[in-house]
Amino acid sequence: MSNIEKLDHLRLQMSNANITAIVITGTDPHQSEYLAEHWNDRFWLSGFAGSAGSIVVTQDFAGLWTDSRYFLQGEQELKGTGITLMKQKVQFHPEHIHWLADNLPSGAAIAINGLTLSVKQHENYRKLLPKSFTIDTDIDLIRDIWQNRPAFSNKKIMILEERYTGKSSLDKINDIIKYNRDHDLDYSVFTSLDDIAWLLNMRGSDVSFNPLFMSYLMIGNDKSALFTHSNKIDDLILVYLDYLNVKLHEYEEIGSFLSKLDSKSRVGFDLNVASVAVYNFCNASKVQMDNPVNLSKAIKNYTEILNTEQAMISDGVALAQTFYWLEKVLEKEGSTTEYEVANMLASNRSKQSNYISESFAAIVGYKGNGAIIHYHPTADNHALIKKEGVLLVDSGGQYLTGTTDITRTLALSQPTDEVKTNFTLVLKGLIALTQAVFPKGTLGVQLEILARQYLWKHHLNYSHGTGHGVGYFLNVHEGPQGFSGLNSSRGKTAFVPGMITSNEPGYYKENEYGIRIENLLLCIEDEHPGFLRFKTLTYYPIDLTMVDGNMLNKDEKDWLNSYHNKVYEKVSPLLDEEIKEWFSAKCNSIY
Repeated sequence: MSNIEKLDHLRLQMSNANITAIVITGTDPHQSEYLAEHWNDRFWLSGFAGSAGSIVVTQDFAGLWTDSRYFLQGEQELKGTGITLMKQKVQFHPEHIHWLADNLPSGAAIAINGLTLSVKQHENYRKLLPKSFTIDTDIDLIRDIWQNRPAFSNKKIMILEERYTGKSSLDKINDIIKYNRDHDLDYSVFTSLDDIAWLLNMRGSDVSFNPLFMSYLMIGNDKSALFTHSNKIDDLILVYLDYLNVKLHEYEEIGSFLSKLDSKSRVGFDLNVASVAVYNFCNASKVQMDNPVNLSKAIKNYTEILNTEQAMISDGVALAQTFYWLEKVLEKEGSTTEYEVANMLASNRSKQSNYISESFAAIVGYKGNGAIIHYHPTADNHALIKKEGVLLVDSGGQYLTGTTDITRTLALSQPTDEVKTNFTLVLKGLIALTQAVFPKGTLGVQLEILARQYLWKHHLNYSHGTGHGVGYFLNVHEGPQGFSGLNSSRGKTAFVPGMITSNEPGYYKENEYGIRIENLLLCIEDEHPGFLRFKTLTYYPIDLTMVDGNMLNKDEKDWLNSYHNKVYEKVSPLLDEEIKEWFSAKCNSIY
């Protein structure tokens, strides 16, 4: 069935149900960024593969709202689908809701699958839409027309040992029980998949790139319940759950279970992620709670930090092997493809100890493709790389020892003065943010300008946030902290020692090249009481042929030289002699 035919079928369903407009939120019952195939109705209907965007369909219009990270990608993927790309002016702003308010008639009926709509989002719709509009969250119009909808994965769930997590699940659950008692709650309900995986020290394979499993978790003061597909549970995990005093239920039983709770019970929900459907199932007294897992999960313990550093060293080895191969294949054969580079990265990572999978689809953007911020090559859609121009590579891995995310931009021939200037401006911003010393309580939005300042002086900018939190063998994009503006909640979170955050300024010239440099930073205590600073966890050199040394001051050169020395010290002992000699040259100093 073509995209046009899917729209026709959907509009017939809407007409039969007297629905004026349907909104496809582009997420799942757990407000996930990356989706199991079963829940990816936005991609099924539109072919748009980005990780952010809402679709609105009426009888005479269909549009997908997304932010500037996906403009170029959206234009390409929505061609011929009957769906118009609606470019959001402000990231995270609900511009599609304003469109509904301005374009639908009085008394309009809007359908949104309540499983994919959080309670907070529902409140926002009600606040922004005219009172005459109705919102039906009990209807799923996609379900009846999506033929051969992918089934849920039946891959087994694993237990992540304490030598990797640094803290037992029993201790984590006891922390939640204490939270319940301190806040007069009988139960806390967790619906975010990474919260559940973190609390139980369990990992799954239901979602590409994120080691998660479809589930809900309710923690009570006397008993707890996990809702997941039992065909993924083996006898060892049954014994483990019994030890944790967690009773197993089928994934689909969450609604009936919540509906049977004592009406006098007080049940806590995080309304930012709890779906309207699950929330409404609960007949007990519902309480809005500040999710106690968010901060605990973000503050990595000593074991997690040591393990993550080892994962980053492994990543450095895999990148060295890949970029060495790239240079040699270009010298010998004259070309390769973006897709082959992505596959080589995955292959070299897979040879590292404790490797599980990629942490996202590798972004390998040659020349103009590098300007498409979340571009990634596929077997059917990729460019031929030659020994000229600029290549942007953003990739990461999932290891038992942590989650990695690194971007390097490489010159495949002598870069132009313009490219060197813009690359060096990006590098200066990366160094400035890396070297920040700041008082406790400082927010991400207060620090982000350090990375943008040099670009701004040249009237240049980039349209994405400067950094996001990174999980521990969990989501590569993790809250609550980040380097971003006021439109994102990540920018409003204070930094705390133990947080791991990406630092990734960039610059993009449409149809010509993309530049981004990304390292992961660990927040640590400064030597002066009351102040914090960052430690770099990423170990791979920066391409000095892209750097205009005249634009760097002595302090910046000292940082870069010291960083390269550290990279060589950490990574080179794990390289073959031939690659080690090549790698030594890449770790040169700049004067």
